[in-house]
Amino acid sequence: MLTGVMTAQVLAADVKLKALFIAQAAYNEQSVRDMTDEFQKQNPGISVELEFVPYEGLHDKIVLGQGSGDGYDAVLFDVIWPAEFATNNILVDVTDRITPEMKKGVLPGAWTTVDYKERRYGMPWVLDTKYLFYNKEMLAKAGFDAPPKTWTELMSQAKVMKEKGIVQHPIAWSWAQAEAVICDYGTILSAFGGKFLDENGAPVFQKDGGLKALDYMAASIKDGTTNPNSREYLEEDVRRVFQDGEAAFALNWTYMFNLANDPKQSKIAGKVGVVAAPGVEGVSTASAINGSMGLGITKSSQHPEETWKYITFLTSQATQNKYAKLSLPIWASSYEDPAVLNGQQEMVAAAKVGLPLMYPRPAAVKYQELSLALQVAIQKALFDQATPTGALTEAASSYQP
Repeated sequence: MLTGVMTAQVLAADVKLKALFIAQAAYNEQSVRDMTDEFQKQNPGISVELEFVPYEGLHDKIVLGQGSGDGYDAVLFDVIWPAEFATNNILVDVTDRITPEMKKGVLPGAWTTVDYKERRYGMPWVLDTKYLFYNKEMLAKAGFDAPPKTWTELMSQAKVMKEKGIVQHPIAWSWAQAEAVICDYGTILSAFGGKFLDENGAPVFQKDGGLKALDYMAASIKDGTTNPNSREYLEEDVRRVFQDGEAAFALNWTYMFNLANDPKQSKIAGKVGVVAAPGVEGVSTASAINGSMGLGITKSSQHPEETWKYITFLTSQATQNKYAKLSLPIWASSYEDPAVLNGQQEMVAAAKVGLPLMYPRPAAVKYQELSLALQVAIQKALFDQATPTGALTEAASSYQP
């Protein structure tokens, strides 16, 4: 009997997990390492080997890991991938692992991050959308007492700032040919009441709100209100430009608020304002895109129980509240916690408006193909190589659901 106990202990100590994360926004690499260290202290029988890749390489790493025989146990995945990953048996269905406490405590909108066809393929972890950040000092210099509430008002305020010489290019965006530009485009598309696809999965982004969104983007490049380098920027580029005082407005994720307010790395600390992204008069009061991410167990994992234990630790309310300055929690009651609110009341106030409005990118099995076609089309319009109508029409005709 004693031998059996010792054998079990040895086996438990041999459990080694591999986990894949991104090396950028939201929970940064050091915070993930710190969380994991704490998990290992509480679970001495489990060790976790961490790997970090840029967002742009995350999808393919997950897919290739499945066929390598040496794949990952826990993976961070984007809200746009559950359809593909569920259909292709990459993620474990964890619907039956979700406890009543989780169902009751997690914000309803957060579950859309991991849902596909009424099944759940992980736990939501990074609950995020893009917000409009603004430089309070520049806004006051331009004679405005409040940030813009509509996209039209944003453009008019930016033009005044440019004309007064307050800043050369008032707005910075993440418009490089990457998923980042889809998030910015989708935010504006949602404000104009547009859709990516119709109920049958066919493209409709080439008309109505989708076309108006790209018209808006292209016009802002031509009139100089948008920094033309935005066409090559990702989110970290936007953060650097904004916190260096070279932009009055920027669309970005939650994580930028505390970093841009950090005097150790920002020239505008204490001058950063944030609100939900604007709306369109008569159509919407504000806008938001679902940029959330979840943590899931891969089908190739040899240790699903231990992996789930690790995932539930990272997504627990206690862990999330501790690191709330990097990413706001998925737990509803966290938004009343003084530890979460302290120093970022303005960010939380913006989140209370933006998070309930998060517009989904399509839950399409072929999402990667759709996104790439749209990225190319948007770039063509922004570089004036095609009209917005022509670029989007071409993208729509090239996509086969």
